Amino acid sequence: MQTLDTQGSSSAVTTPAEDAEQRLEGWLHAAGSVLIGFSGGVDSAYLACVAVEALGAERVLAVIGRSTSYPEVQWTRARSVAQQFSIPVIEVDTDELQDPRYAANPSNRCYFCKSELWHVLTPIARARGLAWVVDGTNADDLSGHRPGAAAAREQGVRSPLAEVGMTKAEIRERSRVRGIPTWDQPASPCLSSRIPYGTEVTAERLRLVERAEDALRELGIRGDLRVRLHGPVARVELSPAELDEWLGAERSVTLRGAVVGAGFERVALDLAGFRSGSLNALAPTNTPIETAPNVDTLESRLRSQGLPFTVTAHGSMAVLALPQPPESGDHGRQRRPLVRAGAVAALARECGFTHAALELHPPV
Repeated sequence: MQTLDTQGSSSAVTTPAEDAEQRLEGWLHAAGSVLIGFSGGVDSAYLACVAVEALGAERVLAVIGRSTSYPEVQWTRARSVAQQFSIPVIEVDTDELQDPRYAANPSNRCYFCKSELWHVLTPIARARGLAWVVDGTNADDLSGHRPGAAAAREQGVRSPLAEVGMTKAEIRERSRVRGIPTWDQPASPCLSSRIPYGTEVTAERLRLVERAEDALRELGIRGDLRVRLHGPVARVELSPAELDEWLGAERSVTLRGAVVGAGFERVALDLAGFRSGSLNALAPTNTPIETAPNVDTLESRLRSQGLPFTVTAHGSMAVLALPQPPESGDHGRQRRPLVRAGAVAALARECGFTHAALELHPPV
């Protein structure tokens, strides 16, 4: 956009996102050449597209690290973006699941994953004469629990988006302007993030979670979505825009059928909806139900509001169940939510639970 200053000359007025992109281009020019850890998510897709434009394809290489924890749908998207924008790309295998420290699933699990990834990618950059290995970390990522960032620092990996102060919203805005199809893509971290800390990460569990999420996408569910594994229970997190719709009696039966068809025995719908990193707040499931002091209190308060749920505690997660599952033919309730999700989730928090999920029953 052009404006006229008081002296009569024209000057360009840029948005904050455009300013950030100009800083990124300057960073890339100064770097000279880059190898990009390329997942095909919003951030790495944008970074790769700008890098190819700024430096030329001969000075950029995007590398996809393939492993069991990397969703197939994201691999497909990464390959599509690379083809559409002429991004040079190769694939390498990573074996973090073979590291017992990673498989044990401690709270710093991501450190071992990223250590493996950068250990594989750094020699490739050296062999090809590329000056820097970079990732898609943005300015918003600099806070919170991110043990993978330590692995990047240890191996000299740079984060140009974060270094120029570019936020997720700005990356989405500039991706939209550039026609990068990932601009409105929901965040999609590795599949291991669906498994509570302390529960072993196995290939079978990762495939189970992936099948369940794919099945829900096939139902037409959009936006942020997670299927969290809690033993035989799948705790499903949906975006607020989707939650009430899928709490309706008829649709909840459909949702349950899709997740059970993927291999889970039981399905519970999280009443707070999607929360990034929600497993970080979940207490271990090592407290016997009978000693959990807040179960009876929550049941009593629910029943005082006409909600005759039974409550079981899985660590700090309350699983709520109706004594009688809804009938699929109950057309009067077909589109009405089974519960007021936000109110029940807030009540559970008041009783000391970090999570509240409604168990979905099969039709009768």
